[in-house]
Amino acid sequence: MSKSKYIYLDNAATTPIDPRVIDEINKHFLETYGNSSSLHSIGQKAGQVLLKSREIIASFINANRDDILFTSSGTEADNLAIFGVASKNKERGNHIITSSIEHHAVENPYKELEKNGFELTFLPVDKYGLIDLKDLEDAITSKTLLISIMFANNEIGTIEPIKEIGIIAKKYNVIFHTDAVQAFGKVQIDVNDMNIDLLSASAHKLYGPKGVGLLYIRNKGIREGWGKFIDPIMYGGGHERNMRPSTVNVPGIAGFAKAVEIAKEEMEGESKRQIKLRDKIIKWVTENIEDTYLNGHPTQRLPNNVNLIFKYIEGESIVLDLDMEGIATSTGSACSSDSLEPSHVLLAIGIKTEDAHGSLRISLGRFTSEGDIDYFLKKLPPIIERLRKISPLKKKN
Repeated sequence: MSKSKYIYLDNAATTPIDPRVIDEINKHFLETYGNSSSLHSIGQKAGQVLLKSREIIASFINANRDDILFTSSGTEADNLAIFGVASKNKERGNHIITSSIEHHAVENPYKELEKNGFELTFLPVDKYGLIDLKDLEDAITSKTLLISIMFANNEIGTIEPIKEIGIIAKKYNVIFHTDAVQAFGKVQIDVNDMNIDLLSASAHKLYGPKGVGLLYIRNKGIREGWGKFIDPIMYGGGHERNMRPSTVNVPGIAGFAKAVEIAKEEMEGESKRQIKLRDKIIKWVTENIEDTYLNGHPTQRLPNNVNLIFKYIEGESIVLDLDMEGIATSTGSACSSDSLEPSHVLLAIGIKTEDAHGSLRISLGRFTSEGDIDYFLKKLPPIIERLRKISPLKKKN
């Protein structure tokens, strides 16, 4: 490593925990160590912290306090939403609609359901990664139980038309779930305005602790009470209203709430700052490095996401060479980075297999400076040039 300060540009994989969140967690490790289900005063104190955290997080997405169920991760929240709704609502139908670019935490549970008699429609996307709303509406049948479309894609950053999807789901009385793990804390989310019934999120994507996630479950009307809407997928004690057994991680949840408080206060300004840096990277790289192009929608994308194709070379080689220069990036989803298969997201938007292997994801964060970006842009071109010189895929002049 040639730089004393390591530049972290892989915030889509996970974010460094904010020092203010660390302080909050440490406080509760020391002061709020009771079991929130206990009747004594120490337990009740933990219960009050849990209640306050639920209120803070619910208000962030315009939800009710009792709509928030805490989990250990976004993946668990996705699994609970998918398997829980499928189990509870079999009599309503066995057809589920999702997209072809979902995170594996959504895609793989649906494939499991497909093995067990459920019918799945995987909607195609356009070259930007957007579903077609007409395709969605045309796919709905009398047996359609659930529509599940991610809020924003974790690899290419494209933001889906969530409000319009919610309108369609409500029109046909179909449950609507969105995996909002990447979007939560980066863009405005209003579960009522967007007609979202289920929403998954994770603390570690917005400078909070790992090991804490949530599932928003709409708790109104015919779906009054979680137990009438969704089945648990774990069994044990009566925590989280009998829906998610396990002693509640109060310090971690308090840290999640603190991360949300910070995001609520800083998100608007931080979004503008990151968009400026994001667009600087896109413009400079596409104008100065040949045979390079952007993946995902040019504007309808997360403020911190840049996903580029560098033709004729392997993205893994770029990542490793940048790492040697003190810069962390990725080729796509960290959850599948050990796979030799090209990204299913890039293939779904029409990228050729040989080009998909040459992708690089740069994801900015709260602690990314313009100086960091300048350093990245300085180090990237010679890496690309060197790798292309030794690449057997490079076109001959």
